Amino acid sequence: LKVQKGQNHGSIIFFLLCSLGLLSSFTFFLSQVDAGHGIVVMTDILYNSFFLTGSSWSKLGSVPLKHVSVGPAGIWGVNKDDKLFSNHPFICSGLELKQLDAGGQGHVVGVTDTDKIYCLNADRAFSIQKEGILTWDQLQGRLRYFSCGPNGCWGVNSIQHIYFTVKVLPNTCEISGFIRINGLGVKIEVGTDGRVFILNQSGQLYERAGISDKVPQGTEWKEIAFQEPLKHASYDLGHLWLVTKCGVILECTD
Repeated sequence: LKVQKGQNHGSIIFFLLCSLGLLSSFTFFLSQVDAGHGIVVMTDILYNSFFLTGSSWSKLGSVPLKHVSVGPAGIWGVNKDDKLFSNHPFICSGLELKQLDAGGQGHVVGVTDTDKIYCLNADRAFSIQKEGILTWDQLQGRLRYFSCGPNGCWGVNSIQHIYFTVKVLPNTCEISGFIRINGLGVKIEVGTDGRVFILNQSGQLYERAGISDKVPQGTEWKEIAFQEPLKHASYDLGHLWLVTKCGVILECTD
């Protein structure tokens, strides 16, 4: 499958080469995928979770999860009751989240069912290996989906507005404040190299162009056109992982 995509400058075009990442042994539709630090994890609609080893998918523990994330802080998950788990089988007490992201610089961020935003600093995230009760810092604002990377954190709220903050310090969770970014979206993911991808309500995928040290929020959105609407996307190490609305996973490379 070839997907045409606009490059970040001029009218240069390159192609994403995509292949089915779903093995025939999978019976159930997939729900969500996340990639970071060379690891790929995913969940299906029955709350099973998997990780990729080579070209094969293996079960990720026995705990049912609806959302899973991987990054410098390890593998973190949320079950259908919004309970948190870290690096299986550690259960994390003290907070319930509907979505979280481990792609920051050792810290973990997430949102509650009332759209409150929380951050777990890197030291506390590491301590889960020794204890299960963690203290989270609440951040100002309301978001429905939140993701962090090396150049800042991105989120979308309940009315699909997009927000960016250049700083959530990993050791203190100190935040620089959010700025509104043009466009609308429902899910946004930041790769470990800082590339940003967003899905809108119709399942269309866009990448943020023009990101640099001087302009960390970028300059515009570039659409990546697919024939099939998408429900989730994640990027790591040159691989774009996608889940279509019919539950099929695609692996795409530049």
